[in-house]
Amino acid sequence: MATRRSAEKSPSPKEVVASSGSPKPSDSDVTPAVPTNVIMKLLGFSFAMVVIPIGMYFVTVDFGASPTVGGIVAAIMANVVLVAYIYVAWKDDQAEREADAKYKEKKAQ
Repeated sequence: MATRRSAEKSPSPKEVVASSGSPKPSDSDVTPAVPTNVIMKLLGFSFAMVVIPIGMYFVTVDFGASPTVGGIVAAIMANVVLVAYIYVAWKDDQAEREADAKYKEKKAQ
């Protein structure tokens, strides 16, 4: 069943702006929420997380090892990529904290 709407019509946002004069200019921040270099690192490590373990599995199997050994090598390589990503993120965060500390120190002087 449809509901009835009242006969009074609420003003649209355009009518409100038109009635109050010109809209106030606002200072809007258009910078991205996440820096581009962080996105690129994430994409690179995501690609590596897919390609390196699968590639190592097939390389290991092609060299005559059993598929079980290939799976173990692939799992180890996935963990290596994961640890590398954590290390890079940690170093990036450490550099960012040092830059913030220098900025605060410089601002305090």
